[in-house]
Amino acid sequence: MSQERQVTVRVQKVKRNRIRMKLFLFAALAATLLLITIFAKDICPYDPYAQDLSQAMQPPSATHLMGTDTYGRDMLSRVLIGAQTSISSTFALVAIITVFGTIVGIFCGYYGGIVDSVMMRISDVCLAFPGLVFAMAVSAILDGGVRNAVIALALISWPKYSRIARGQTLSIKNLPYMQASQLAGDSVLQMIFRHVLPNIAGPILVTSMLDIGTMMMEIAGLSFLGLGAQPPVAEWGSMINDGRSMLQISPWMVLAPGMAIFITVMIFNLLGDTIRDYMDPKERNRRRG
Repeated sequence: MSQERQVTVRVQKVKRNRIRMKLFLFAALAATLLLITIFAKDICPYDPYAQDLSQAMQPPSATHLMGTDTYGRDMLSRVLIGAQTSISSTFALVAIITVFGTIVGIFCGYYGGIVDSVMMRISDVCLAFPGLVFAMAVSAILDGGVRNAVIALALISWPKYSRIARGQTLSIKNLPYMQASQLAGDSVLQMIFRHVLPNIAGPILVTSMLDIGTMMMEIAGLSFLGLGAQPPVAEWGSMINDGRSMLQISPWMVLAPGMAIFITVMIFNLLGDTIRDYMDPKERNRRRG
């Protein structure tokens, strides 16, 4: 029995170390993407908006590593500068829906009543409605643009977070330490910031990390349909739309931004999965043990 226990402990240690290594690796890759986004203007080899028709649709070469588009613009420079638009808009969207949804969920879960009923019915409608179709309609009404695409997606994407925050708040609001805090004279805001938020932050963080890839795909989808970024703004979805008519002649015009989306979404999805594994309650209990 003792040998079996030692083997089990050894396996658990290997698993914990593997999760830590994966977390460090994917966090480093995500940090690299963020650094590229921040310093994109400084590392672009060419002006991403400068047109040179004599260099139009040049294949990848030593001069233009990812080739050029129909206007002779360097694709590598446009992919790099497009990261600023795509990644920054995605982070802004995820931040908006996370904060708003969490506030709504905590308020509804803590106070309940008619406000809770009304907000949950609104969230039911949002969850039942096809998100991208709703975002397309709102973006079309607002005349497109990245900002309007973010607004449109935010209007339909917040209920997920409100549901999580509400459920977590309901599960802890009547626990003994919450009652003790109330008897100690803490205000509602103090109780929320000291006890509620720290206890619900884990599921909210994991959900937001896993949502980065989804939201990036939806923003790119709106831009591909002409309802997001407008020319000449470099954005990965709109770049794919610009090059789709030249797919058979100049496939690099689609492959370059497509691979950028694929790599970015994959990195953040893997990071989100690893954070979920790392913050799993069973795993945390093992680390403490």
